[in-house]
Amino acid sequence: MITNFFIPELNNHDVQELWFQQDGATCHTARATVDLLKDTFGDSLISRFGPVNRPPRSCDLTPLDYFMWGYVKSLVYADKPQTLDHLEDNIRRVIADIRPQMLEKVIENWTSRLDYIRVSRGSPMPEIIFKM
Repeated sequence: MITNFFIPELNNHDVQELWFQQDGATCHTARATVDLLKDTFGDSLISRFGPVNRPPRSCDLTPLDYFMWGYVKSLVYADKPQTLDHLEDNIRRVIADIRPQMLEKVIENWTSRLDYIRVSRGSPMPEIIFKM
């Protein structure tokens, strides 16, 4: 998928300022995969064995986990897409509709989570509700 779809698709975009972050799944951090991504993204790769280490595995501290995936999924599947084209269109639309103000709130929430961890010296977080 990376060599046949992802990298060719990147060639259609300006990726000079792009960072790539992946999770720590074993298949995603195989040496061949990480080497390929390093060749593509250089120092802008966030990965378990990449130039920038992936953040700790805490869904409470990773905005992609505690906000983005659930938010996007809830909207992408709202109209029950029946074809791959429909699903892709929904994904593109939902991502394009995310406004800077929403991302600012996500970052504010993220910094408050980090502040809590710092003050509590890394103790477990109580249930945190993301408010929009």
